[in-house]
Amino acid sequence: MQAIQGEIPTPCRLTERKDSIRQTVKLHDILIIGAGLAGMRAAVAAPPDLDVAVMSKVHPVRSHSVAAQGGINAALGENDSWEAHAFDTTKGGLYLGDQDAIEAMCREAPDDILELERLGVIFSRDEQGHIAQRPFGGAGFPRTCYAADRTGHAILHAMYEQLLKRRIAVYEEWYVTALIVEDGVCRGVVAWDLIHGGLHAIGAKAVILATGGSGRVFLTSTNAVINTGDGMALAYRAGAPLADMEFVQFHPTTLKGTGILITEGARGEGGYLLNTLGERFMKAYAPQQMELATRSTVSLAIGQEILEGRGVDGCVLLDLRHLGRQRILERLPQIRQLAIEFAGLDPIETPIPVRPGAHYQMGGVRTNQWTETGIAGLYAAGECACVSVHGANRLGGNSLLETIVFGRRAGIRAGEYARTVTPQARRNDQFTAEQARVQRLLAQDGSVRPWQIREELGQTMSLNLGLVRTHESMSAAISAITALTHRAASITVQDKGRVFNTDLVQALELQSLLDVGESIVVSALARQESRGAHYRSDFPVRDDQHWLRHSLIHRTPEGTALTYEPVTITRFPPA
Repeated sequence: MQAIQGEIPTPCRLTERKDSIRQTVKLHDILIIGAGLAGMRAAVAAPPDLDVAVMSKVHPVRSHSVAAQGGINAALGENDSWEAHAFDTTKGGLYLGDQDAIEAMCREAPDDILELERLGVIFSRDEQGHIAQRPFGGAGFPRTCYAADRTGHAILHAMYEQLLKRRIAVYEEWYVTALIVEDGVCRGVVAWDLIHGGLHAIGAKAVILATGGSGRVFLTSTNAVINTGDGMALAYRAGAPLADMEFVQFHPTTLKGTGILITEGARGEGGYLLNTLGERFMKAYAPQQMELATRSTVSLAIGQEILEGRGVDGCVLLDLRHLGRQRILERLPQIRQLAIEFAGLDPIETPIPVRPGAHYQMGGVRTNQWTETGIAGLYAAGECACVSVHGANRLGGNSLLETIVFGRRAGIRAGEYARTVTPQARRNDQFTAEQARVQRLLAQDGSVRPWQIREELGQTMSLNLGLVRTHESMSAAISAITALTHRAASITVQDKGRVFNTDLVQALELQSLLDVGESIVVSALARQESRGAHYRSDFPVRDDQHWLRHSLIHRTPEGTALTYEPVTITRFPPA
């Protein structure tokens, strides 16, 4: 695709460009699916002489990265080091993270943060004018850089400016239904144009998946409604394995009912967790780190307090009052606004009721530390990928870092690969199959709607795959998902039109959710131990002898298949 000459394109100009996109089959050097931080960082890092395009089912600045609050980690302090950062990350992940990838992320973090600053990210500052850093759970040093409590918002908008500056083509509001894989090589995607309607085959020498997480597989989640695991499902159906899907992080502090995130930064600034007796109960669970223990530890502690009757209406209380009005207004303005609007209270005066909620998928499309998947020409970065830097439990502040480091690495490596590829004529097999699938969905007429299956799936996952899991609960979940998958085959899309058919998109998203949900349950049922975010009351002990290994789930004609591979250990033996 030729760059538009002259002025920097506006979103309107990009939309006008889509009319030409619809008329012809395009071939890009690199096509990035997802316009969050990982996707836009990959686009910015790709060689400028290559034809790079970004495809997203929402406008780029509506990507879920914009909701990240607390910060992004890097060892910038004089007494800190990337080695200490790597150790904290490895230990926090219960030694399931691949240490070569962890070392690469932590080593490159400081330079990436300074690069973000040069690109225009406005970080908060300390008294000396340096980038401010706050302590986060599981960290041995205050290394979380932040922009008040809107860090993701600040970085995402800066990256979008870079996208516009480079005149990178954006397929805005396109939904990818399948990867085009021929002879074991990814050669593009099949996608539905939401604005104009219709399927299109878009060719690419290299494809990068950067589609974010799958939190909406649970009924209540901190994730946006767009986080339906599409990238994971696309790769899974195309033959790439998913890794460590059983590890789903529950954030300790979300608002009851809504699941709205209350950042770990609130505890990093000194907030207390209190039970109904007014006790800082974390002293009984993690006396050294208290509220800044790892997320899995804090979530389980909150769950235990509620279970034993020391909760407050199914929650515990996050108390910020002692921080003072000025500090809350300066460091946590969004948290105050959310509490006022969605909980009806001002945290300057009243503690916030919070409880754990589904938040982050540690597993995803299996990649190496250069984001390469098991399919040639296909790369993955960000939450949809499992390069395995988080292991069994992600530390706060490392998710944004992962998007930046491995988004950049994906753009570089995909560019190197694209230069070696000779364009080939594409077959129409995948496009024809997707046409038939969409036509069938539009033609079906019945009483079952996509949202009904989606809600039942969320209830099943929240009930049976929450903080505490058992063989019985997970077996029940598998049976339920099997039945839901069968019912989903006959769902009805009431909107039969082509233009902005969100009903059809929800039906397509439902299949992603079912695929991801099944992969989580199957992987979790097989892992007979407790480690990080995967806690089984029937196997409550961590078992390094048998389970210090990655779960890989594959899709086969006969159903799901599990295999395992060793964890890469370099300098930090399990302890």
